[in-house]
Amino acid sequence: MITSTSNPQVKFLRSLHLAKHRSESGLFLVEGLKLVGQAFDSNAEIQQIIISPEWLISDYGKSLVDLAIKKQIDILELSTNAFESIARKDKPQGIAALAKQNWRDINTLNLNDENQKRIYLAIEAIQNPGNLGTVLRTCDATGVSALFLLPNSTDPYDPVAVKASMGAIFTTPIFKLDYAQLAQITRALDDLSIIGTSDKAEQNAFTYPYSDNTLLLIGSEREGLSAQLSALCHEMVRIPMIGACDSLNLSMATGIILYEIFNQHNGIKRNHD
Repeated sequence: MITSTSNPQVKFLRSLHLAKHRSESGLFLVEGLKLVGQAFDSNAEIQQIIISPEWLISDYGKSLVDLAIKKQIDILELSTNAFESIARKDKPQGIAALAKQNWRDINTLNLNDENQKRIYLAIEAIQNPGNLGTVLRTCDATGVSALFLLPNSTDPYDPVAVKASMGAIFTTPIFKLDYAQLAQITRALDDLSIIGTSDKAEQNAFTYPYSDNTLLLIGSEREGLSAQLSALCHEMVRIPMIGACDSLNLSMATGIILYEIFNQHNGIKRNHD
């Protein structure tokens, strides 16, 4: 058991709290029973399980360790003090996982399934990792086929984003794209409807008829959708609001529109009378 917070392995795990080290290593840290369990359920590439035996008291947690041993995954035991130094949870549950990031290759994206209704989501320059994690969770819930992260977006493998995703970091296909690659995708799908969002749009997001293949474009928290992306859109939609505030939280606004598309794709009708 490692007890020192200065141990090189402990220092490396702690370094993954920083984007630089996550980018260099291609790894990230998953903490807590639910997220580690989801990592196993999703067949994530787990390189190491980190435990603090004194804190790992649940039967489920012990079963995850047994599963790791069965899969011949390395087990690293830490003292409570050493584990606390890598933990972000206020009350650590005594288990974490070192996993490989799973950025998808654009060449693996299936754009030719004519028998399935699809939602694609592209977000430009999202800055808040908590917002991104919440968006990931909604993507999982609404069956989004792919999340495209455009330039200057925050890291989905940031610990705050991973926690907020509630496991969707493992289930939602994530692609890091530049604008040219996004344009390539829009050209590849003839029947793709590209929908942008703006508080100044005339079209109500709840009355617009979304196509079977819809790409929803969301702009940054501060600037909204850039002119470059707005020019790609076939339609701009807005969420109607009657209060004094002129905008919604990015993750909330994204979730509202994703669910409207989801509802229409699944034949759930809204009464607009």
